[in-house]
Amino acid sequence: MDHGELGPTRCAGSLDDEGRLVAAVRGRPAGRSVLDALREHVLTTWLPIAAHPQTAKFTQLVNTTPALRAYAERMWTRHADTLAAAIADEYGADHDNVACAALARFVLEIPGVAQRQKDRGAAVEEVFDIITNGWQFPDGHHEPTGTGA
Repeated sequence: MDHGELGPTRCAGSLDDEGRLVAAVRGRPAGRSVLDALREHVLTTWLPIAAHPQTAKFTQLVNTTPALRAYAERMWTRHADTLAAAIADEYGADHDNVACAALARFVLEIPGVAQRQKDRGAAVEEVFDIITNGWQFPDGHHEPTGTGA
């Protein structure tokens, strides 16, 4: 499975301890939603990694070393499966639940999306808002009518 070039935060997150992701879900305070717990985890854990001055060098090393790249891909997939299972457990759903698997994948992609933005924190917030509230047209825009080909 090739996900393209690994982004710095995705790479660092893939090599990170997946237990923190599960703990963010399972160890959240009473009354806090799974999404809010994951939002806080991304903001407090992954954003500092993305801002670290050595992240770009680390990412380059992983992307240019086939064995490290393969390992990072395996870890990313394992983290997605583990996070999906933790989310499913919280809702009493089966571990193969598509909604839980999709949410886990979306959350794991957020750092890579945010990495390319000037204000990473605002980007994280915006993506979580999209996950929470559903996708909306960008401000001031409407459904394109299509031009055909």
